[in-house]
Amino acid sequence: MSEIRATTISDAAGTGPIALTKQSAAKAWVNFNAQTPAIRDSFNSSSLTDNGTGQYYTNWSSSMSSGDYAANVSASDLFYGTSAYFRSSSNRNLTSSSAYMGTRRNVGDNTPALGDPFEQTISVHGDLA
Repeated sequence: MSEIRATTISDAAGTGPIALTKQSAAKAWVNFNAQTPAIRDSFNSSSLTDNGTGQYYTNWSSSMSSGDYAANVSASDLFYGTSAYFRSSSNRNLTSSSAYMGTRRNVGDNTPALGDPFEQTISVHGDLA
């Protein structure tokens, strides 16, 4: 079996990191507190826009090639305890420069309503422009 060891992998010119185009690694991700809202950590995200309770946009630093990428969204909240759960989606308003996230909270048998979880995440797979 072959083994490759390296401390740095750079582009062909040797002047910077390799581009992540046409590879399967996540091209962007964000972890944020939706109650504040504030980004905890991210990759390829320039900012976060709060559009009201349970509705957010994240804006990409480097645009995707189109709005046809895969966006995986999740949410959790320690504040509401074990009887609460969140459903998050990003199935609309995906553009090459931003992604929408909508989050609904359900406690017990209550009808789900838009809610701001303690932790909201999104990861994106697709091609950069």
